[in-house]
Amino acid sequence: MSRIGRLPIDIPAGVTVEVTGQDVLVTGPKGELRLTVAKPIEAKVEENQVLVTRPDDERESRALHGLTRTLINNNIIGVTQGYTKGLEVVGTGYRVAQKGSSVEFALGFSHPVTVEAPAGITLTVEGNNKLTVSGIDKQAVGETAANIRKIRKPEPYKGKGVRYAGEVVRRKAGKAGK
Repeated sequence: MSRIGRLPIDIPAGVTVEVTGQDVLVTGPKGELRLTVAKPIEAKVEENQVLVTRPDDERESRALHGLTRTLINNNIIGVTQGYTKGLEVVGTGYRVAQKGSSVEFALGFSHPVTVEAPAGITLTVEGNNKLTVSGIDKQAVGETAANIRKIRKPEPYKGKGVRYAGEVVRRKAGKAGK
């Protein structure tokens, strides 16, 4: 039995979980999230808890058991607390500025790079080199942060670029001088 999948998920006050067939709808103070559970796995609500069960010990069922439980738990955490991911812009002349709901980066290119916030995601600028990506969907927050980081990844020689908050960039020695 999956050590993660067999654990019940407690439903906090102010959150409702509705299971209809393979669809799970989680509604809370920050919004609502919908999840479609993969076919052999079943979810049910009993006594203020969500239980995830699998019908057999097939390889696919075992793989999806813990995953499904974690996805439902992530949705419950998302509608109560939300998720945030911090980004830092490092480099001389590199900066970020808020432009309405979007943000504009100056990253050493010949043009500024504008990033629009996807639906359900909030981009907040602190100072001129810190950016916070927040929302209720963990996957969307992580994907948005990764796409922003992809614009200019931190390079190993000077460490310049967009990095996650607290990320350690391994530095390389440059060319040996004469």
